[in-house]
Amino acid sequence: MAAGVATRLAALKLLDAVLRRGQPLEAGLPGATRGLTRADDRALVHAIAAETLRRLGDLDALIDSATQRPLPDDAKARMALRIALVQALALGTPGHAAIATVLPLVDGGPRKLVHGVFGTLMRKGMTLPEVPSLPAPVAARWGRAWGEDMVRGAAQALARPPALDLTLADAADTDVMAARLGAVSLMPGHLRLAERGAVPDIDGYGDGRWWVQDLAASLPARLIGPGAGTAIDLCAAPGGKTLQLAAAGWQVTAVDSAKSRVARLCDNLARTGLLADVVTADAFDWAPAGPAQALLLDAPCSATGIFRRHPDVLHRVRDTAIAELAEVQAALLRRAADWVRPGGTLVYATCSLEPEEGEEQIGQFLSQRLDYAIERVAPGEVPPGIAVTPQGWLRILPGMVADAGGCDGFFVARMRRTA
Repeated sequence: MAAGVATRLAALKLLDAVLRRGQPLEAGLPGATRGLTRADDRALVHAIAAETLRRLGDLDALIDSATQRPLPDDAKARMALRIALVQALALGTPGHAAIATVLPLVDGGPRKLVHGVFGTLMRKGMTLPEVPSLPAPVAARWGRAWGEDMVRGAAQALARPPALDLTLADAADTDVMAARLGAVSLMPGHLRLAERGAVPDIDGYGDGRWWVQDLAASLPARLIGPGAGTAIDLCAAPGGKTLQLAAAGWQVTAVDSAKSRVARLCDNLARTGLLADVVTADAFDWAPAGPAQALLLDAPCSATGIFRRHPDVLHRVRDTAIAELAEVQAALLRRAADWVRPGGTLVYATCSLEPEEGEEQIGQFLSQRLDYAIERVAPGEVPPGIAVTPQGWLRILPGMVADAGGCDGFFVARMRRTA
C-alpha cells in the first residue's frame, strides 16, 4: 500500500463507524487504526475524521455542487471526497497529496468520478465557510429550545477545537502556575492554555498539580464546595470531579461501572496523590452503607454539550437516544436522592444541551420529592460570562464566555435535602 493510504483507509473506517453504526469517535478509533503502529499516523486519522465531522454539511454541499445527481450519503465516492476535501481545504494538505492518497480507496469503483469532482472544485478555488453549518436536525432542535442566537453561537463554537483547560489541585497555585504555563485564568483554580501539546509534557503534570477538565465541567463539584464529611460521586470516571471533591477535603466514594474508565480514575488519583474510595459497580446495583453529606450525579447523557471537542455527537445522537437517556437519568435521580442525609447537598449535572436531560429532569424530580429544594447558585460561584438562571441553576450555552474561548454546554442544579 502506497505511503499515506493506510491512514486514509483508517479514517474511512472511523467515519463509517460513526456515521453508519452510530459509534462514538473515540470508541471507534482503536478498531479503525488497528495495524497503524505510529502515534502520528493514529493522530492524523483522528484529525481527518474529526474535522470531516465538524465540516460535514459544508463538505457535502461542495460535493453536491459538482455532481449531476447527489451521491448517496453512504456512497464510498462521497466518503472519499469528504476525506480528500477536508485535507485540502481545512488541514493544509497539498491538493495533489490529498487526492493521491484517497483514490486507492475507490479502486475498482468510481475513481474517475472522485478525481473529476475533486479537480473541478480545486480549479474553481472553492473554500469552506469560516463558520461551519450545523446539521439541520440539530439546528432545528436547538433553535426550538434556545433560539436562533444560541444556534449561531453553536456554529461559531464549532469552527475550532477548544482550548485546553486545567483544574488545579490547589487554587492557591493559580497565579504561579498561570505564569509558568503562560495561561489565563477565568476563576481561581482554573487555567486555560492557548497552545495544545502532549498533556504529559506540560509543566506540573508529573507532580499531580492539575488535571485536564473543561471549565464548565469543573462547576458541579465547585458548587458542592469544601467539606470534611462524606461525599458520593456517582458515574465518576474518568475522575475530574472526584479529584476536585478530594482536593476540597471530602471523604469521597467514587462509583462507576466502566472498568476501563475506572482505571483512568485510579491513575489520576495516584498521579495527584489524592484519596478516594473507588467502587466499580452499577449505581442501580450498588448502595452506600449510609447517607452522605453531599452527592454529585454527573449523569449519563447525550453529551451534546461537548460537540466542540467531539463533533460526532452532532451526527449520531437522535431524539430516541435522548428520550432513553432521560429515563435513565430520572431513575438515577430517584435512587440517589435517598443517599443524601437531611440538610445535605445533591448536585445534578449533564454535559447536554437538551432540556429533557436538564431542566425537565429537575422539574419532574422536585415535583416528586418535596423534601428537596433548589439551593440557588450565587453569581460569585461562577466565572464572569456565565449567568445564573431565574430558577437558580446553571444552563451553560454556546456563546457564553465566547470572548475568552468558550466552554462546553452544561446543565447544573444544586439542591438541598430539607427533611
